[in-house]
Amino acid sequence: MTGRSLRAASAAALAAALLLGAAACTAPSDGGTRAADGSTAVVGIAYEPDTLSPLLGYGKDGNSKIFDGLLAHDADLRLRPALAAELPEVSPDGLTYTYTLRRGVTFHDGEPFDAEDVVFTYRTILDEKTNNPSRTELDALSGVRAEGSHTVVFTLAYPYAPFAQRTVLPIAPEHIAGRQDVNTGRFTTEPIGTGPYILTGWSKGEKLSFKANPRYWGGEPEVERLTMAVIRDDDVRATRLRAGDLDGAVLPPALAEGFARDRNLRTHRATSYDYRTVTLPTGNPVAGDTAVRRALDIAVDRQAMVDGILNGAGKPAYGPVPTGSPWFTAGTERRHDPGAARRILDEEGWKPGKDGIRTKDGVRAAFPLWYVTGDKLRQDHALAYASDARRIGIDITTQAGTWEVIEPRMEDDAVLAGGGAPGDPDFDQYLLLHSDHAGDGFNNMARYDNPAVDKALEQGRRAGDEAARRRAYDTVQRELVQNPGYTFLTHIDHVYVLADAWDGLSTQVEPHDHGLAAGPWWNIETWTPKGTPR
Repeated sequence: MTGRSLRAASAAALAAALLLGAAACTAPSDGGTRAADGSTAVVGIAYEPDTLSPLLGYGKDGNSKIFDGLLAHDADLRLRPALAAELPEVSPDGLTYTYTLRRGVTFHDGEPFDAEDVVFTYRTILDEKTNNPSRTELDALSGVRAEGSHTVVFTLAYPYAPFAQRTVLPIAPEHIAGRQDVNTGRFTTEPIGTGPYILTGWSKGEKLSFKANPRYWGGEPEVERLTMAVIRDDDVRATRLRAGDLDGAVLPPALAEGFARDRNLRTHRATSYDYRTVTLPTGNPVAGDTAVRRALDIAVDRQAMVDGILNGAGKPAYGPVPTGSPWFTAGTERRHDPGAARRILDEEGWKPGKDGIRTKDGVRAAFPLWYVTGDKLRQDHALAYASDARRIGIDITTQAGTWEVIEPRMEDDAVLAGGGAPGDPDFDQYLLLHSDHAGDGFNNMARYDNPAVDKALEQGRRAGDEAARRRAYDTVQRELVQNPGYTFLTHIDHVYVLADAWDGLSTQVEPHDHGLAAGPWWNIETWTPKGTPR
């Protein structure tokens, strides 16, 4: 690796979150009135974050709106400067990244931003006392220091190819967050950042409200007010959109189709790394059995799910890496073959009973599959999966519940889960598959434990040579064919319906995670109302 600037850096991961709706209409429970000049946007979201503190993981993949990172992504997911004045300089050995910071930037309270805020943010995240579930994403980082007020130097323990992509995480103000308990202080719900929007209120379970930052270093946004209404149920969100209570929403493709003839609304479709998968808990006597896992992996009709559930807006998934990604391993596609699935079960001693359901050593081939209440896509995937499973003699009972109900059951019960992050394969696979993260919250929910996969993930993370990294991730994907701890079903195109009221809308390749970022409004701070003089 030679010393160079990253101005030619490859496309990076965007993992900022999947939001719903935008446009200028009456804000739910605000009592506000529609802004005919396009200065107000109302956004409906399916899920609200647990925290708004970047020290605890909020906005870690960019586009948080309240905050900025050192770097950000453009429309093509290429890295561009944000709080850094330019892309970093990298030492010849790949172990040192030097950032020169943008001058004249202030936080929302008017205090200046400088290098100490960057050092504080990264050191706090790395502190084991900080409850940040994504700390291991900075595993390569061994140190960070300020050199004056406008230079920050990161030192790595080993060359980590996508490190610059990790520096899109938001920067917190030391003068506020550093004077509170990092895990419980007011900053977790009343954040102060440098971003284009200022939080004005958060009623949990109801809405988040924002106003434009008049001192934003990138220019004051023309969308002056932004409201995020928390609407978990897909059908309710579509109903609110149809009633004019919302101007925009992300919707399941079948629901979005109902708005196709509305001349005042436009449909936007974004490709994504967002997958739906079934966790197969290792400790479950049925779901943890390798033969059952392999049988389910080829019994499921993925293409039927794409055609019937997604209306063609997606593709079959065989792992976290989409088939269109340059990191996908050709030859790991699984064909729909219920006959072969039955033979696998027969050979491993899972014999059909009188009711058609198989048993082995007195254990009935049955387990529950949970999905989140109100999520139509997950419900439909779960029902289709259970139907395919029953055809080979496995009895799966689908059940709906909130995450509060589901999370305590994840060790033993299967879950219709989602995930996915564009960019480097380390971003998604390490937390999803490494045994160190088994049972670590929503990381490795299946408690997957495969030494060959662990070794390959470590090699992929630490190898400086791209060819070596490709070999490592090829190994991971081939191991998932032999012992799939998850049944990956589909990669979903995100479909949005929103008012045709602004110029500047576009879409990016999107992640799964939910928050204020992805969708046609990923760059809402640059929108201009239609008809605005230029």
